[in-house]
Amino acid sequence: MDPRAQALLACLPRLRRYARALVGDAAQADDLVQDTLERAWTRLHQWRGEGELRAWLFGIMHNVRVDQLRRAPAAVVPLEEAPAEPAQGGDPARWLEWQDLEAAVARLPDEQREVLLLVCVEELRYEEVAQALGVPVGTVMSRLARAREKLRAWRNGARDEPRAGTSLRVVK
Repeated sequence: MDPRAQALLACLPRLRRYARALVGDAAQADDLVQDTLERAWTRLHQWRGEGELRAWLFGIMHNVRVDQLRRAPAAVVPLEEAPAEPAQGGDPARWLEWQDLEAAVARLPDEQREVLLLVCVEELRYEEVAQALGVPVGTVMSRLARAREKLRAWRNGARDEPRAGTSLRVVK
């Protein structure tokens, strides 16, 4: 088998995991992975072999996802469709914590969710995430910090609405 094809196949489990976390639906995630691999395969000659192939593939997946979002709004999976009970033998408290975390991550803006998943789940370095998303490293760090702050605030019971008594003012 072609070594490049083997390298692509080796990245498949991580691509599927990231796609699943990114779109929240198994069928859409599989479509996203398929579109990513198709685009990567047709452009494999453009990969210069610098850096990790995985980061290059995440960049392609990001661009494919942006294209999909531009074409049609993302479908939202209702929370009611989530499994009603934890798997047998699992700890129900941990399952509930996991459900809360998954719902909170899904509430994040797309750009913050992408960075959070690539850094915290896929364990990419900031430079690799910046390359994959086509943004400066500082933007990656900023988005990650905002995502973490929102998750922390939501965990402590904060809501997105502005607090009562706060108002906007014009600064000249």
